[in-house]
Amino acid sequence: MATSAAWSSDLLIQETDKPISKLQDLTHRASELALQAMGMLGIRYKYGGSTPENGLDCSGLVQHIFKEAWGKDLPRTSVEISRVGEHIDKKDLQPGDLVFYNTLKRGFSHVGIYLGDRKFIHAPSPGGQVRIESMDVAYWKKRFNGGRRISDQDQ
Repeated sequence: MATSAAWSSDLLIQETDKPISKLQDLTHRASELALQAMGMLGIRYKYGGSTPENGLDCSGLVQHIFKEAWGKDLPRTSVEISRVGEHIDKKDLQPGDLVFYNTLKRGFSHVGIYLGDRKFIHAPSPGGQVRIESMDVAYWKKRFNGGRRISDQDQ
């Protein structure tokens, strides 16, 4: 009888560990993305750029970070990237999620990576460098298009 009680309590512990394990995995993976992104700070912007050595544009930055951190291939443009993953409401953004903006009078023309605390990292524009900005700045606030969460299963 003691054996079955011990076995059932082990099963219960394993079942309750699953959500915790999932959360730890998500946190670890988001941290990988954030650390990879922070390593890109100061890289110069280059339209069409897809490598840190030659410069990065916004989608090149996102594409490079996901490839380096997770081995994940994302499409090349911000519009194409906006079709991958799961839609996330602004209030539900987590570090590692993608944030999209309308900066060229068309939706999803700019993308960055959410870092938490209403901040995101991105490659802004010609003459600029990869940097962190607040989503609460009026310019970004009025141009927000949405968020996406990328997972291993998305392509």
